[in-house]
Amino acid sequence: MPIHRNVSLRHLRAFAELADTGSFTTASAHLFVTQSSLTATIQQLESAVGLKLFDRTTRRVVMTEEASRFQSTARKILREFDTAISDLQAYGQGKVGHIRIAAAASFIYHFLMAAITEFRKTFPDITVTLMDAGAERVEQLVADGEVDFAIASQHKHNDELEYVPLLADRYGVVCHPDSPLAGSTKPMRWSELASEGFVAFTPDTGIGSFLRQQVGGLPVFKGRHDEISSTTSLFAYLHGGSGFSIVPALAATFAGFADFHFRPLERPVLSREICLMTRRLRSLTPSSHRLLEVLLAAIDQGTLPNGVTKAAPKRSTAARARRPAAPS
Repeated sequence: MPIHRNVSLRHLRAFAELADTGSFTTASAHLFVTQSSLTATIQQLESAVGLKLFDRTTRRVVMTEEASRFQSTARKILREFDTAISDLQAYGQGKVGHIRIAAAASFIYHFLMAAITEFRKTFPDITVTLMDAGAERVEQLVADGEVDFAIASQHKHNDELEYVPLLADRYGVVCHPDSPLAGSTKPMRWSELASEGFVAFTPDTGIGSFLRQQVGGLPVFKGRHDEISSTTSLFAYLHGGSGFSIVPALAATFAGFADFHFRPLERPVLSREICLMTRRLRSLTPSSHRLLEVLLAAIDQGTLPNGVTKAAPKRSTAARARRPAAPS
């Protein structure tokens, strides 16, 4: 059996303390052990390495030459071990770490940045990576473990993911204030929309996929129309004054659309479900859980934009989203 298997941190701490104090009485008091126990520990260490490490004099204990050479190494091992355990405890308590999140840009703007700012007041040493991606890409990022969690609309149900509904986001028309559609703030019917001037979202986006499934047979989709793949592109497109699009209320109140006009749509009333997405059977890190708690509290207690309401999540999944997994 290798010698190092017979030597533990207990032996190293006993050696280091005795080397520093030069006294069995003082060292045993610092280590909260009896002198006889400390003596036995030092004898075990000397037996394991095959060397005498200390010489006793009438007044104190003196290290041998070999022990003197080993003293700095023992201190380094203990220091590195203690630092590693402290870092691990801090990580386990959510005090340090790195959080990776994918989310819709509108959600980042309305909720996530405020939550991160609040979170950093308590946990300033935790860093965050935010990814703004389309719904299909967001789901893949979570499934592949590239992000800790995501908040976006569900694109296609992925059996590897768990979805917890957070918000219901009503669809409506967004247009330039000079557009004929901007003449009222009252809801308008889908049947009133023509395809002329319509700018749709591409099918690979959450908005584009959902609307094609729900109302893809209506004239506004059947006629000739342009397509874009992001709200950033839409903002630039509509800024010229012509055209309109259909977006959820949360997206319509995004910073880039502050000067545009939004009218809810009815008959039918459609809303997208904004969900928390996590991987099944995988626990979130402590730091991710803490940020998520701050975020959920902000949604519960904050004022929602017009057209946005709180979803009614399933109790079991909502509880898992709020509560960290018990340590095994």
